[in-house]
Amino acid sequence: MTQAPDRAATPPGVSTLAIVGAGSVGATLAYAALIRGVARRVVLYDVNRAKVEAEALDLSHGMAFMPMGAVEGSDDIGICAGADMVVVTAGAKQQPGQTRIELADRTINLMRTLVPQLVEVAPDAIYMMVTNPVDVVTYASLKISGLPPRQMFGSGTVLDTSRLRYLLSEHSRIAVRNVHAYIVGEHGDSEFPLWSAANIGGVPLREFVAATGVLSPGDLAEIANEVKNSAYRIIDGKGATNHAIGLAGVRIIQSVLRSERAILPVSSLLEDYLGISDVCLSVPSIVDRDGVGERLEFNFNESELASLRASADEIRGVARQFGF
Repeated sequence: MTQAPDRAATPPGVSTLAIVGAGSVGATLAYAALIRGVARRVVLYDVNRAKVEAEALDLSHGMAFMPMGAVEGSDDIGICAGADMVVVTAGAKQQPGQTRIELADRTINLMRTLVPQLVEVAPDAIYMMVTNPVDVVTYASLKISGLPPRQMFGSGTVLDTSRLRYLLSEHSRIAVRNVHAYIVGEHGDSEFPLWSAANIGGVPLREFVAATGVLSPGDLAEIANEVKNSAYRIIDGKGATNHAIGLAGVRIIQSVLRSERAILPVSSLLEDYLGISDVCLSVPSIVDRDGVGERLEFNFNESELASLRASADEIRGVARQFGF
């Protein structure tokens, strides 16, 4: 194996982002992180030595065009030692036609080995799981790790929320930055839009629709369906999703490493959230340097609360199948 760099050589105050898995998602996430300058040092870990070293070298060759930083790659997990944040992208690849839940068995078995090794070398890091099915994987990894719930969370529905805002922007012809709406619940088939809290330019979505007529109830249903199924379309066409999840992941990383206290729908362990406990699901949450903090309790309407509980039951049932 290659020799991991001496962690002591990293200057004090320099943030280190460790990315586990140098596949399409891991490499894209590293690329986006370097371009955005969210961490001064990015390290890639993968068991495939040739792949991880090649990805790090390729990224290094573009360093002149990025904010100041450094990137390294190794097949030695010691490269993650002392990381401020660890992002796990390693896992079974989702095949065309395969649901996220069908990925769970192989991926959870990998986490049983991988997570304890990571916690041993980076016990104080904030951990973000990106590997699908992310809610089940996050719950299992949290139990395996023994870490405080605040310290480990999943990327959740941050990407799905971005898809939702993009589609609402396209239909309403309003800039996406003025569209505020969330996808909550599972990152998967039981996810749903929190329509009751959505607004465009500060105007509640229902009022905006009534005033402008640009979005019909049929349009909203079509948008929700497109958000839920777009990943399958992308996987059918190119084999994997990587660009948008890389950008979404970096948005979350930025909120952690810069302690922004951004409100993001990450997947975390819920305890008595609107009566829901002992499951990892995505709800709007405050994310900062200490990890995931307060989960915001929006005024879910009756239908939305029923959908959230159904989503929780779905994920909890899958976790139980694997002994968690």
